[in-house]
Amino acid sequence: MTSRKLRFAIIGNTYQPKKSVSIMKILACLSERKAEVSMEKEFFHFLQHQHMDVRVASVFEGSAFDADFVISMGGDGTFLRAASMVGDKQIPILGVNMGRLGFLADISTGEIEHIVESIYEGDYSIETRAAIAVKTDGTPLSGYHCALNDVAILKRDNAAMISIRTTVNGDYLTTYQADGLVISTPTGSTAYSLSVGGPIIVPGTCVFSMTAVAPHSLNIRPIVIPDNAEISLTVESRSHNFLVALDGRSENCSEGTRLTLRKAPYYVKVVKRAGQRYFHTLREKMMWGADQRS
Repeated sequence: MTSRKLRFAIIGNTYQPKKSVSIMKILACLSERKAEVSMEKEFFHFLQHQHMDVRVASVFEGSAFDADFVISMGGDGTFLRAASMVGDKQIPILGVNMGRLGFLADISTGEIEHIVESIYEGDYSIETRAAIAVKTDGTPLSGYHCALNDVAILKRDNAAMISIRTTVNGDYLTTYQADGLVISTPTGSTAYSLSVGGPIIVPGTCVFSMTAVAPHSLNIRPIVIPDNAEISLTVESRSHNFLVALDGRSENCSEGTRLTLRKAPYYVKVVKRAGQRYFHTLREKMMWGADQRS
């Protein structure tokens, strides 16, 4: 059990005004523990516009914060944004789910008091999750260059399919003729990758998967590779450009840009309830193995 004063940084979803009242519950819990709380500036102003009396020690923008724990309040999208803001700070992230599915943000609003108490009592676990770092040989990506879930190479708008020449550790794999290609971590295997036919990968498994989006050839299948491999992608497109999306944040790239993907040099730390099991979450969130006929 810890007796020292803990610091919490709160990052939240500004698109769920009806659910934002949960923030008052968590602030009250932290206040009782005399925690030092800082809050993302955009989320702070959002709550003020909801006429909430939010009192925190400080507000911050971007990655300009330090804390013992980060609390993400929203869905998995908010958690991914929090992970990008934490970057390589190695601050554990707690995901409070105010969205729908919630694989990463898997603490319900009804569990807030319990999880805060558990943190102070040390009754929790921390999982480490690998991320993918992306580097270009031309103009660098303008935003965050790492992805906790996935990196997607996609055609733009209604353009024709793109060609993605792919090598792994310098060895030529194939040239995908498809609408796109999703390179996923185990964490992201139940997200976009799964929706295009990729495999479910248990977190902690040291692999990445590559799955084509609407491939032109029927004999193209998902492939799983070690996460210490270097993936190189070169894209050709009739529109002479394409999209690169890191955890859903997309930007335009010029045709011929070479992308190099490697495991990020750090891990993202995720706070989990003591005794929480991935397979239970899989059955609960995705109704894995459920017989719908009954």
